[in-house]
Amino acid sequence: MGKIAIFIDGAYLSKVLQGSFGSPQIDFSKLSSFLANGDQILRTYYYNCMPYKSLSPSQGEINRYNNMQRFVTALEKLDHYTVRFGKLEFRGRDSHGNPIFQQKRVDILLGCDLVLLAAKQRIEKAILITGDSDFIPAIEVAKNEGVEIELVYGAAHSPHNSLKSIADVRKELSQADIDAIKK
Repeated sequence: MGKIAIFIDGAYLSKVLQGSFGSPQIDFSKLSSFLANGDQILRTYYYNCMPYKSLSPSQGEINRYNNMQRFVTALEKLDHYTVRFGKLEFRGRDSHGNPIFQQKRVDILLGCDLVLLAAKQRIEKAILITGDSDFIPAIEVAKNEGVEIELVYGAAHSPHNSLKSIADVRKELSQADIDAIKK
């Protein structure tokens, strides 16, 4: 196999780790190597949003923001890693008055990177850690360009059925997989 690219939907991976495996601390360099399984990695892309921080932030907001900033800085120091940020947008309040936020632009960033690498024939395989069916059009384009698509997911947050159907290869993360990539 030629070069591969790994695309990580950070919010999805966090939900999988929390929901299925008790929120372990993982080594992202080990994660990439594990997923590549010996193939050459062009790049691993990590997509997310910075947490909300109000104009007069609470200590909790400051801590969450600073923790994410430290995490991102560590990721950016890894070989062949690129971090891409979308925007967090306010969407109203829940029944308890708590603010509701939604990630925007994350999916399209991932989709654009996948299509661009496929169209330029920079990769032969794409490994996606996500569960969102919004990626199907980008996956279809990549597959039409000859890119093999592998979908990696967790049982507690199983991906949309049509996303599973379109992938060439599907891999459900197991406890043994997570143990192999823990810090």
